[in-house]
Amino acid sequence: QVQLVESGGGLVQAGGSLRLSCAGFGRTFSMNAMGWYRQAPGKDREFVAVINWSGTATYYADSAKGRFTISRDNAKNTVDLQMSSLKSEDTAVYYCAASEGGSTTDFIGASTKSAWGQGTQVTVSS
Repeated sequence: QVQLVESGGGLVQAGGSLRLSCAGFGRTFSMNAMGWYRQAPGKDREFVAVINWSGTATYYADSAKGRFTISRDNAKNTVDLQMSSLKSEDTAVYYCAASEGGSTTDFIGASTKSAWGQGTQVTVSS
C-alpha cells in the first residue's frame, strides 16, 4: 500500500520551533517532487513549501519564506519541514504530498497529487 505518513506535529508556543517529517511507504518517491500543504479551521487547504526530486530546488509560500525550511532524504524516502518563529496563524493540519513530476513547477501546477498523507496537527499558542 502506497502511503505518506506525517509525524512531528504538536503544541508549541509562539516563537518556537517544530520539525515535521513525512515518510513514504510502499514505493520510492525519489523521482517525485514533494511538499507540504496546510489547512486551518474554516479555511481552504493552502500550499506551504515544495522541494524537487533531487533536493536542489525549493519554493515557499510567502507566509513560509524565511521561517520554514524544506529538505528531503531520498535514501530514507522522507521529506521534512523545519518550522521556526512560529505564529498563531501557523496553526493548522499539515499535509505531506507528492506529485507525479519531479520539479517544483510540476508539484505546484498539478491539480491532483499522486499521494497525500493523513495530516498532522500543529497548534501554536500565543
